[in-house]
Amino acid sequence: MTILIQGGSALLENGFEPADVLASREGLSLEPRGLGARLRFDAAGLLVLPGMVDIHGDAFERQIMPRPGVGFPVSMALLDTDRQLVANGITTACHGVTCSWEPGLRGQENANALIEAVEQLRPDLMADTHIHLRHETFNLDGEAMLAGWIAGGRLKVLAFNDHMEGIVKTTTGKKSKLGRMVERSGLDEAAFVTLVDALWARRDEVAGSVRRIAGMARDAGLIMLSHDDRSPAERQAYRALGCAIAEFPMTGDTAEEAVRAGEATVFGAPNVVRGGSHTGCPAAAEMVAKGLATILASDYYYPAMAQAVWRLDREGTLPLAEGWALVSRNPARHLGFTDRGSLAEGLRADLVLAEPSARGLRIVATFAGGRLAFCTDAHRIRAN
Repeated sequence: MTILIQGGSALLENGFEPADVLASREGLSLEPRGLGARLRFDAAGLLVLPGMVDIHGDAFERQIMPRPGVGFPVSMALLDTDRQLVANGITTACHGVTCSWEPGLRGQENANALIEAVEQLRPDLMADTHIHLRHETFNLDGEAMLAGWIAGGRLKVLAFNDHMEGIVKTTTGKKSKLGRMVERSGLDEAAFVTLVDALWARRDEVAGSVRRIAGMARDAGLIMLSHDDRSPAERQAYRALGCAIAEFPMTGDTAEEAVRAGEATVFGAPNVVRGGSHTGCPAAAEMVAKGLATILASDYYYPAMAQAVWRLDREGTLPLAEGWALVSRNPARHLGFTDRGSLAEGLRADLVLAEPSARGLRIVATFAGGRLAFCTDAHRIRAN
């Protein structure tokens, strides 16, 4: 169904302008005459924005396992997650699916189930949903499975994660954090520590595995990220492997190294909303102010994307008209999507209608692929 969105302030190439927009399954039209539109959406007082593109979000894990050891069917979790995405203005989502050496929520079996569920459910999902596979580099026995996913074209993004060093320290240090990891895995503490020790003993095998996997990903044209780069040297090493995006660089110098090379950097939108990192990493708002943040991702909290850009505007860091690119145009471009991320003639009709308020940016309606996927103010919809 074609809908005429009328009377809003649309974010166009030169900033916000009064404009009417025609949304349909065929795409956007910025020169609408209402022809063929059976419905009209009264957007008076609303901002009309491009739908958000989330390069990395893993909040769906809470729908799968809302409490440690308490699981729900993956399909049920993904359908509920889809509703959360569009309710928060996210129209393209890359689910950050971890494939780790640890069993349970982040194990290989669950990763495979998630990939299969997304493929099966895709026709029923409002948000255009893809897999951002987060490969734990110490998952040496998972290399063959990962190779199959890459060869089968089942992944949109591949990220290299290495949390083993922190976990090794945790097994002898932060017992409270260790307890959460053990609960997630389904093992008891002794078995978990034994598994960590066995993998740590194989640490000399990791570099070769990473090189082989990166080679397969390059041959397949897969987008690759490095996760939590700790230094410029580590960023350079992953660049040599073909990882052109630095996700959550852990120091300002590392982010500078990426930006100097013309690469994208990803920071967490929750970091902006909360006023800083909960792990002691660079404050994302500061990185934005310095021109060192290319993309903001939902990370672990979907509502944060829109509110982060709103906060950057309210605090004078970056005007909304410019900051919205951090959650729309920039991630779309670096993910290889040429049909979304902006409001332009003929592009995919992914739209967010939002009302500015003292409490933040209220998402009123979301259009995904030309479909009205979410709406809080149904009185705005009328026959044309």
